[in-house]
Amino acid sequence: MDFKLILQVVGVVLGLIYLWLEYKANIWLWVVGLIMPIVHGTLYFRAGLYADFSMQLYYILAGVYGLIVWRRGAKQTKDKGALKITSTPTTVWVAVAGMYAILHGAIYLFLCNFTDSTVPFWDSLTTALCIVAYWMLSRKYVEQWLVWLAVDVITVGLYIYKDIPITAGLYALYSTMAIAGYVRWLRMMQKAQV
Repeated sequence: MDFKLILQVVGVVLGLIYLWLEYKANIWLWVVGLIMPIVHGTLYFRAGLYADFSMQLYYILAGVYGLIVWRRGAKQTKDKGALKITSTPTTVWVAVAGMYAILHGAIYLFLCNFTDSTVPFWDSLTTALCIVAYWMLSRKYVEQWLVWLAVDVITVGLYIYKDIPITAGLYALYSTMAIAGYVRWLRMMQKAQV
């Protein structure tokens, strides 16, 4: 079996487990989130998606951060559900938009000047959005699902273009789950406020 195919299959299995845990707002998503980037990072490097590859290094660090934040929230609230799901404050949206713009521009310039990337705009766009969405997930902001939806839809086309169709299929599933996750987290947030 082709190594690229093996990486895609293993990545899809880990991705499905991760997605299910995220959908359930289960803290174990962070543990799977520490393993999955190794598989995806190898795949993306081989496909020439250098920003996506470097993103996997960020995911490892952000996974450790997310696990710490969620565990700290659980200890402070003495609640197994850990940190509470909330809506993203307006001031945070402004900061997030600014951070996204800076990241997108910086990653784009790096890809154009220091790599042989054939898709620097799209690779940098999805990477910058992923950084923002992952941080929002660590804070348990319900709107993180909407940012992930944008990432997922764009990534499907990008991965089909880069000839990694199985992983593109995973992101198509992620797109539908992002909608379901948003609805579920919104309900969970509203229920907790009652």
